[in-house]
Amino acid sequence: MEPSQQSTVIITGASSGVGLYTAKALAATGKWHVVMACRNFLKTELAAKKVGIPKESYTILHLDLACFDSVRQFVQNFRALGRSLDALVCNAAIYMPLLKQPLRNPDGYELTVATNHLGHFLLCNLLLEDLQKSTQGQPRLVILGTVTHNPDELGGKIPPRPDLGELQGLAEGFLEPHSMIDGKKFEPVKAYKDSKVCNILTMLELHRRYHEQTGIVFSSLYPGCVATTALFRDHYPLFQFLFPKFQKYITGGFVSEELAGQRVADVVSDPKYSESGVYWSWGNRQKKGRESFMQKVSPEASDTAKAERLWDLSAKLVGLA
Repeated sequence: MEPSQQSTVIITGASSGVGLYTAKALAATGKWHVVMACRNFLKTELAAKKVGIPKESYTILHLDLACFDSVRQFVQNFRALGRSLDALVCNAAIYMPLLKQPLRNPDGYELTVATNHLGHFLLCNLLLEDLQKSTQGQPRLVILGTVTHNPDELGGKIPPRPDLGELQGLAEGFLEPHSMIDGKKFEPVKAYKDSKVCNILTMLELHRRYHEQTGIVFSSLYPGCVATTALFRDHYPLFQFLFPKFQKYITGGFVSEELAGQRVADVVSDPKYSESGVYWSWGNRQKKGRESFMQKVSPEASDTAKAERLWDLSAKLVGLA
């Protein structure tokens, strides 16, 4: 296919794991040019080469989601490519469960929420007009979810449970001494779970505000438990060794990085996934040939009033309001 006829997708965190294999799956169709948005150019280049993504099928652009200036610069650099934007995949995430004290981004915000939620929130808002100008059909914006966002699911039941409270931490500026969205004491695992609740609320609020007027399809998905991903690189070595085995042989939730990447690629490109405002899932126990379904999200992640308040507070924190 001629480059001018290809669709263009931006994938954050495409240097490893699900993001890398999503890039591979889309590039393999010949219909997509992938913009790999990552912090480390060399790591991404080597990863793309290792999994066999054709050189002409991708472009690497620097993006550090924790730094809002970097997000804005990325958008400028992307626009300089002169490509139409047809899909955005918000995949990147950090998880630092062993931290005793919070790390902070250049603006002074707790790093997990700043990266996983606020950086993506800003990126989505800045690229909405680009997606709206898509020339290749129905544009899509996909935000990766996780089973741990839902306290009614196994991954969410394990303490600490996700809970945004009344967003007190964000409302009071999210600066020292605040390091949690609910304004309570820092807990690194909860910070991650909370950030993923925010991702789903953001998707639903994007759908409510912009789907009807723009035609953009907004969705999230849980592609299964990718227990080998680099997301767990900051966990105990014993956990990294045992967790994949636990998910494969005990829970049945294990999914390979390649299969998860293919599932994300399908949500990006398959007409089957053209409904907006949906959270797609394949469930927690993987069976051969298992089909996707529209999964109900947690009560908190479907709270429309909280979604609107989160949007307004986030817009202030990243300088959009």
